[in-house]
Amino acid sequence: MEALRFQVVGEAFKKKPLDVKEPSERPYEYFGKKVFNREKMYKYLPKQVYEKMIDVMDNGARLDRDIADAVAAGMKQWAVENGVTHYTHWFQPLTEGTAEKHDSFIEHDGKGGMVEEFTGKLLVQQEPDASSFPSGGIRSTFEARGYSAWDPTSPVFIIDDTLCIPTVFISYSGEALDYKAPLLRALHAVNVAAVDVCHYFDPSVKKVTSNLGWEQEYFLVDEGLYAARPDLLLTGRTLMGHDSAKNQQMDDHYFGAIPERVAAFMRDLEIQALELGVPCKTRHNEVAPNQFELAPIFEETNLAVDHNMMLMSLMKKVARKHGFRVLLHEKPFAGINGSGKHNNWSLSTDNGILLHAPGKTPEANLRFATFIVETLMGVYKHNGLLKASIMSATNAHRLGANEAPPAIVSSFLGKQVSELLDHIEAADKDFLAMSGKQGLKMDIPEIPELLIDNTDRNRTSPFAFTGNRFEFRAVGSEANCASAMIALNSAVAEALVSFKKRVDAKIPEYEKKLAGTEHSAKFHAIIDVLREDIKTCKPIRFDGNGYSDEWVLEAGKRGLDVEKSCPKIFERYLDQESIDMFESLGVMTKKELEARNEVKWETYTKKIQIEARVLGDISMNHIIPVATSYQSQLLKNVENMAAIFPVDKAEKLSSRNIKIIEEIAERTSAIEKGVEELVNARKLANKIENEHEKAIAYHDKVEPKLDSIRYEIDKLELIVDDALWPLPKYRELLFIR
Repeated sequence: MEALRFQVVGEAFKKKPLDVKEPSERPYEYFGKKVFNREKMYKYLPKQVYEKMIDVMDNGARLDRDIADAVAAGMKQWAVENGVTHYTHWFQPLTEGTAEKHDSFIEHDGKGGMVEEFTGKLLVQQEPDASSFPSGGIRSTFEARGYSAWDPTSPVFIIDDTLCIPTVFISYSGEALDYKAPLLRALHAVNVAAVDVCHYFDPSVKKVTSNLGWEQEYFLVDEGLYAARPDLLLTGRTLMGHDSAKNQQMDDHYFGAIPERVAAFMRDLEIQALELGVPCKTRHNEVAPNQFELAPIFEETNLAVDHNMMLMSLMKKVARKHGFRVLLHEKPFAGINGSGKHNNWSLSTDNGILLHAPGKTPEANLRFATFIVETLMGVYKHNGLLKASIMSATNAHRLGANEAPPAIVSSFLGKQVSELLDHIEAADKDFLAMSGKQGLKMDIPEIPELLIDNTDRNRTSPFAFTGNRFEFRAVGSEANCASAMIALNSAVAEALVSFKKRVDAKIPEYEKKLAGTEHSAKFHAIIDVLREDIKTCKPIRFDGNGYSDEWVLEAGKRGLDVEKSCPKIFERYLDQESIDMFESLGVMTKKELEARNEVKWETYTKKIQIEARVLGDISMNHIIPVATSYQSQLLKNVENMAAIFPVDKAEKLSSRNIKIIEEIAERTSAIEKGVEELVNARKLANKIENEHEKAIAYHDKVEPKLDSIRYEIDKLELIVDDALWPLPKYRELLFIR
């Protein structure tokens, strides 16, 4: 063990950056090189087929099966010219990753030879085996049929020799078994609801798009050191390890110079990502040692989700080429910052208006206030559901750990927006008036266009307004963004539907009151409903310190969800108001929600179960043998002292070693007892058949025992001879050589 550990540490010191070949073109020249984008469509598709495809992509027109063969032929020609031999339907099952089954283009030609074929039927639909993917009981093991269906709004792309076709994944009976299908439904719902509300202000709006800009944080660890840590290898995080004497306390890593090996990795990653159409924009060192971030330019939400899933897969592959392993676990190291994936979300119209951005006219600012308030209404009503959408066994380690938002959803607005909403709520009913052709007059000072320059940021807020968008900061680094985006877009869509219904109901009342005047019934009705909603959603607004204990108490008094147990947080998906929302919008049925929760509970249980088994194995087969071996060396030393020196002097000289011997005995005994209790707790939990109750048992009875065992191991790490300790330590793992 000694030789292995110091060998891998030594090799890490010797690593040099790879000589990555830089492309001869500028980034904009090879951007999208491996994507069947509009430029490729125009070149490889007949004009009429191209125009129909654009109508499908831009306007949501139904895909005509009659053009599928022509599209497939054009795709195949382009793919073959780029060395492609296989194709796959690329989808996002409930495993949190992606899935793909590769088929070659070859078919029998009927003459004893082979031909390459790719038809519209193969492009549009396939039948991957659905029995081995999580379904939450929707499908039995023997019911294997499932369907993947092409999503034409997300471009086809090439990975190595394979044409990848983004698809939805549904069961034989039609239920969604993936993230993309409900995401597309949620995006459709928010589009319809937002367009209806936009027509109060601009009847020309035809489409509202949900936009997403994710910020992917991650850790890099030397591959050799990673391989020498079974816990990292099997769980994605360190289950033990004492703090390094130096970690992030100097704040010197944040935005610091990027290490040479890491910079080479980043360049290689960006080149390949840009070729796949991922618009990489920002890269930098994060707060913790070995922690970094990559962020793209904003995109339409469905495409942004696909690009994030592509990037996470790509970065793992590129990292290994550079002698690294990427850690996407939200909390791979105790005592230092974990990794998130901030989701910057906004809505925009087809005529270029950002609906969460203030404008230059009173009308524009009333529209701005409307979409701010109705977003807050959705977040307030479904704050528990939004928390459930980002919660996982891994993200639970990060949330509330003094570097991430707490496990309570609230929204920071900043001084100016808060004052605007307070003013609307408190102003007299006559503060609005219509005057001839001058338009709407509001007794509200115009909001500056660039709020970002006038409003501070609150990094403790899980859902913060940042000038022209909201930043959902609680999303975890290894999560599929679709989970949060399904919940958020659905919640906002429901709020907008309710808003329009109530405004429409009030308009006739004001038309009677204002008959014969130049006043607008519509705008009076809008203000009335806004006032109602500003009062209703006020508990979700919080501009203070989200890390404080006082906020937890205050949030509870406000009626916000303060539950911390991951399995119990998942219950919010099955609240009647959640079911009603998803079903009314056509996003998910009760059956689909119940199935997804079964998957969530089962996944949670399995993750804790694996961690418990790994910790027990390392404790009994690595830590205790090494500690007792060192203890034996110390005992021999004490015996030798007693043989050479007088009793008094020997006792004095051996006192330190005797204390260590006693401490090792006490701690190894505590570890053995802890592992035994851990195993017994796991056995009891495993007997529970109900997945919900089993997950709660793992949270309440199993997981806490991991921390108590870790405490004893971390103390042993401080006293056992460094040359004997078998696992790379934090001081070795956390600093790139």
